[in-house]
Amino acid sequence: MLTSARNRFEGTVSRVLPGAINDEVIVTLSTGDEVVATITKGSTERLDIRPGREVLVLIKASFVILLADCEDYIFSTRNVFPATVTEVRNGRVATEVDMVTEKGLSLTSTITVVSAERLKLAEGVKISAAVKAPHVILAVKKD
Repeated sequence: MLTSARNRFEGTVSRVLPGAINDEVIVTLSTGDEVVATITKGSTERLDIRPGREVLVLIKASFVILLADCEDYIFSTRNVFPATVTEVRNGRVATEVDMVTEKGLSLTSTITVVSAERLKLAEGVKISAAVKAPHVILAVKKD
């Protein structure tokens, strides 16, 4: 499958935490990193989301928020990945930032040039990447 989402990962559903309207789906990636997605109960049923199910995880680069000096904070999103910047590509308006997590997961974030300058991003800089669970898209192969 081709996609415009810069972050595309294969994983296995490890847990489903049912809610009244939405379900929380925990996906374990090959690196051992866990990604949490919040999807509707209807999507959980339609996609047959259950432990052991292979899924594709899609995250738009613009939904990856970068955080510096955040060690003293706890966030409402469970998707916070400590990482190291591997490449910074500046455009006129936007900057693409590639990074790798402590477990080896490669992520890309697209932020404004001004934000990249404020964060002093460069290769080797320690950063954290945060993604809200509703911004995580899950897909499964048709049977």
